[in-house]
Amino acid sequence: MIRREFCKTSLALAGFALRNPRLDAVASPSPADELPNAPGLTKYVSEFIVNTKYEDIPENVIALGKKTILDGFGLALAGSDSTAGPVIRKYIESLGPCAGSATIIGTKMKVHPRYAALANGISIHADDFDDTGSAFHVAGPTLPPSFALCEVGRRTGKDLMLAFHVGVEISNKIGDAVSPRHQQDGYHTTGTIGSFGSAAACAKLRGLDAAKTAIALAIGASQASGLRDNFGTMTKPFHAGHAGENGTVSADLAAIGWTAAPDILEAPLGFFQVGGGFDPKTIVDRLGKPWMFVTPGDLIKRFPCGTIQQQVMDAMLRLIEQNNIKAADVDKVEVGGNLSNYRTLFQHHPTTGLQGKFSMEYAMAVLLLERKATLASFTDAVVQRPDVQDMIRRVRYYVDPEFNKLELQGASLQAMLVEQSILKIYMKGGKVISGRTEPAKGSPENPMTYEEVADKFRGNAEFAKWPKQKAESVIEMVKSLETLPDMTRLTAALAG
Repeated sequence: MIRREFCKTSLALAGFALRNPRLDAVASPSPADELPNAPGLTKYVSEFIVNTKYEDIPENVIALGKKTILDGFGLALAGSDSTAGPVIRKYIESLGPCAGSATIIGTKMKVHPRYAALANGISIHADDFDDTGSAFHVAGPTLPPSFALCEVGRRTGKDLMLAFHVGVEISNKIGDAVSPRHQQDGYHTTGTIGSFGSAAACAKLRGLDAAKTAIALAIGASQASGLRDNFGTMTKPFHAGHAGENGTVSADLAAIGWTAAPDILEAPLGFFQVGGGFDPKTIVDRLGKPWMFVTPGDLIKRFPCGTIQQQVMDAMLRLIEQNNIKAADVDKVEVGGNLSNYRTLFQHHPTTGLQGKFSMEYAMAVLLLERKATLASFTDAVVQRPDVQDMIRRVRYYVDPEFNKLELQGASLQAMLVEQSILKIYMKGGKVISGRTEPAKGSPENPMTYEEVADKFRGNAEFAKWPKQKAESVIEMVKSLETLPDMTRLTAALAG
């Protein structure tokens, strides 16, 4: 156990032993635990949601958002054919009549927007192939509820983009503000922070005023959850789908007069307090200044696994190709990175495809053996192959002090996710080949073009055995999304 963690645990146990249960029920936070003073924060966020117009969003932000939207639709198609897709649809069917006209992407099913948001959010995140914004996986919680409400309400392409961008912006800024402890203590921000983005998008499309929008955010906050111990299971993508579902429920209830706290962000017993605290300067008067899609930007993944592995896998492929490395000639591999990422990628001995998505060891092993990592690579059958398991045992992922500095400096979650790592490949003849990571392909520093994202979309559509003509029409419609009068044609191209 790390010394500071031992001290923190010891003090906590000592405090528990001395605590008076009767006083606990009424105790106020001590001065040291009090939140920063940010009166009116929830009101500020709510007014931004209500007052922002499509014309307020810069053209470059719209263009960047289209890439994430296209990526999300492709992931929903691929995810509908994942292990989690059929299971969640079976659950929805078991609920009995779920009347509605919102599409579950990749199927013929039409359901209430709540369940479309749940199923499509799970599908987008099912393969862990989805984008990463400054604080969480953006598309999974935000795109499905926006799309569902636009479909049933016959809203325009501009309405879809406006709701999506407002939801993405406020949720990422809320996530940027929350203390790093939130993630370090086990919360999964896609589930927790994602609920705010979904509630914001749904409130925008429902036309709620600022007061009711604040209520929707508060209802969403009480539903927000997601625990990192579930990484490597179907429950991780459930976090994204549930966050999307939360937003539809929150806006629906707020619209019909449900009550909730109007100051859920800044209150002493509100979200930021429970989340471990927050830094006001990262959110107060910062919404749209600049937009998240501009700075720090959104990462669109090249490989269907965790964000952390992306740049390391890029680096490993470079070393393999530059040195013509063959797996049979490799003795062992070492990957050094930061403690936060090491804790997240805790599947050191994976035996399933889902576990492989959260294993640095598997990511390195499959690249050495196959020189690629596709959706088909992350299956139980591939992970369990004897040659793969043998190579996994020869990979060591460890914490390197040289690449473990940002967390100690209080850096953001996104910064820690992409902190530099070092690779060393030890060949059987004694040669050591090493390299350091660079920004991954698809990152804001090394972005994909729209056509490159379209190629990724085509791959996901092909994986789902989707008709090529339908796939190409989605690519063209998203490119000119602002011209769509409603979702009819887009829905037809995404539905079975």
